[in-house]
Amino acid sequence: MGARQREISVSEFFTKNRHLLGFDNPRKALLTCVKEAVDNALDACEEAGILPDVVIKVEVAANGEAAPPASQATRFRITVTDNGPGIVRQQIPPIFAKLLYGSKFHRLRQSRGQQGIGISAAGMYGQLTTGKPVVIVSRTSPRAPAHYFEVQIDTKKNEPRILEKKQIAWEAPRGTQVTLEVEGRYQKGRASVDEYVEQTIIANPHVKLTYLTPEGESKAYRRTFEQLPASPREIKPHPYGIELGMLLRMLQDTTHHTLSGFLSADFSRVSPNVADGICKSAGLSPRARPRDVHGQAAESLYKAIQATKIMAPPTNCLSPIGEPAILSGLYQQIKGEF
Repeated sequence: MGARQREISVSEFFTKNRHLLGFDNPRKALLTCVKEAVDNALDACEEAGILPDVVIKVEVAANGEAAPPASQATRFRITVTDNGPGIVRQQIPPIFAKLLYGSKFHRLRQSRGQQGIGISAAGMYGQLTTGKPVVIVSRTSPRAPAHYFEVQIDTKKNEPRILEKKQIAWEAPRGTQVTLEVEGRYQKGRASVDEYVEQTIIANPHVKLTYLTPEGESKAYRRTFEQLPASPREIKPHPYGIELGMLLRMLQDTTHHTLSGFLSADFSRVSPNVADGICKSAGLSPRARPRDVHGQAAESLYKAIQATKIMAPPTNCLSPIGEPAILSGLYQQIKGEF
């Protein structure tokens, strides 16, 4: 029995449990794939300080046969193109073909995604349902070459498998284009791709978006707000938001040499006076080495933190849409009297 035991990669796990990633049924899967690609495009543009120009194209994948009507099709090709900063060549395969690979997970900062699963999971879904790779074209500047990749996930190792890579001529001066071929179902109405696009424009009036529907219709949404949202600020964890296990890990990982310094520097809203008070309540020396605090001492520290009155975390780390921006989005999309 023991000889049969082996490690399971995260890719293998999600291959058999794809419903956990939003691929419950073909209709939802199509929406999830579009959303993940668009989220990546918007985040890339905003982090680089670029007003986003995004093109979404969803078309029926005929595969050499006569294309059925969009409402009856079961396979679609999704292409999302942005004018963002592009991706350096070495990073393209892991970003699109490795689960739990990303830049946001270890940052406590407002963002559309965090785990590094989204776009690579969409690619894995396409790989499972159609056998097709993810196709990426990206360029970082007008002077740099455009890199073309076809990648799939090696689900046993959770590593990218590069099927093709080359430099190509591409008309865009910079940006990224990702193409997925997936099984799905196109249907208008609630929780559809069409509704998602309309809601995205309301919430992001600084985006210029073109949507090419599976029925061949082109919908252009102009930019109605010429300012990017304020960039969200990274924040330290609040003491009330952690559990004992996380506290133990932070005690081992900290670069500070005293317990009081660790509490006041690695947490939000903990001043040196509050840190000293927590140490006193826990019966620990403020000058104790954080790495020496474990077992019962760590549990006492955790209970002291929870019993100490600490200010709520600041809200200036958030980036709300703002009244002028949301109104400009509403005026464009919703016909009514305001």
